Amino acid sequence: MSLAAAARETYVQKYPVDAARVLEAAPEPLAVLEDLSDASVTRLLEHVDPAHLKSLFLSLDAQRQSNVLQRASVRTAMLLLRALSTDERETVLGSLPDSVQQEYRELLDFPEGTAGRFMDRLATQYHAEQTVQEALDALRESGARRIRSLYLVTDEGALVGRVDLQDMALAPHGALMGDLVNPVEEVAYLTSTEEDLVALFDKSRVDSVPVVDQELKVLGIIRYANLFQAAEEAATAGFQRMVGASADERALSKPLFAVKRCLVWLHINLLTAFLAAAVVGLFESTIAKFTALAILLPVVAGQSGNAGSQALAVTMRGLALREVSTLHWRAVLTKELQIGVINGTALAITCGLGVWAWSQSWGLALVIAIAMITAMIMAGISGALVPMILSRLGQDPATASSIILTTVTDVSGFLAFLGTATLLSGLL
Repeated sequence: MSLAAAARETYVQKYPVDAARVLEAAPEPLAVLEDLSDASVTRLLEHVDPAHLKSLFLSLDAQRQSNVLQRASVRTAMLLLRALSTDERETVLGSLPDSVQQEYRELLDFPEGTAGRFMDRLATQYHAEQTVQEALDALRESGARRIRSLYLVTDEGALVGRVDLQDMALAPHGALMGDLVNPVEEVAYLTSTEEDLVALFDKSRVDSVPVVDQELKVLGIIRYANLFQAAEEAATAGFQRMVGASADERALSKPLFAVKRCLVWLHINLLTAFLAAAVVGLFESTIAKFTALAILLPVVAGQSGNAGSQALAVTMRGLALREVSTLHWRAVLTKELQIGVINGTALAITCGLGVWAWSQSWGLALVIAIAMITAMIMAGISGALVPMILSRLGQDPATASSIILTTVTDVSGFLAFLGTATLLSGLL
């Protein structure tokens, strides 16, 4: 091995995340990969952005593809296999040993977002009658990393309990694993959803959870780190969809790719902007008579937009983490109504005093104060109701909530301000 190749190996092993970013930006990534060992290539792909994963994997020769899949974590292997076309997937799976191929086919059969997709299959089983030394030897042979707990099973595979590595490190090597066992308070099932798993980890505060069948036989383990990574990717994709960007778009994506994905949403947003403009047009005569209204209009619209976005973010987080469901709409609505009244009143006082100091008109100050309270209440209610209504209709709230909310807050803010000004025009 040349000095340069050895340096690249060392860099990948010590700084895999930085190396993955370099690989993603490389004009010829294959030239970077070809001198690396299978272990280093696998480590790199574990940290590569999912948008680049397929192309990098397909740039490898068939033998190296097989070697990488056998070394990769279950999460990375599933991301790769799901990204391939049917023919590509069958070709790659056919090159794997029968046992590995069967395992991956079983995992691919599990529905998206269920425990079966997140779990690591058990490479080694540990038993109560094993000594600590025997269990540690088996752990070393398995090559498993980032392990804090081992799960003990019976000869039939039924769950017995959990043993922490910290307890094993402090125990005599001849001690039995059964003497160190702790009860397992929470388990997951193959069909447990991602939301169920998030709630389970949040409740139990453990690093891993065993996946069992109806007879409590252990099928695999879900690690918090894997679930967190998957949830983070899903949340990022959801945020991008919420603002009209594609979930696949990255900071260095090609311009035409970005334009193709976002242009439709920009046109939709343009139509909603025309709707808001039409509302303003209804009060053209009032604005022409009192030009100060045009100056203050963005103040009301901006505040209502901010309030609506805050309510939207909190509600969507609650729905995602199952803190609330659509059945809780009354409670959520009541909360946002109260927040709108309090915040609106506080802002109305501040804004009213500011407008009076600027214009010396108590009538104009009263108009914007009333409009601010009304707009803040409407914004909070809209921010809570829009994602709940979309969820109730079976739609992804992240896809259209932001655009709908912007339209609602703009229209309601304009109506509140200009409508109040028209009604109280005698005071202006």
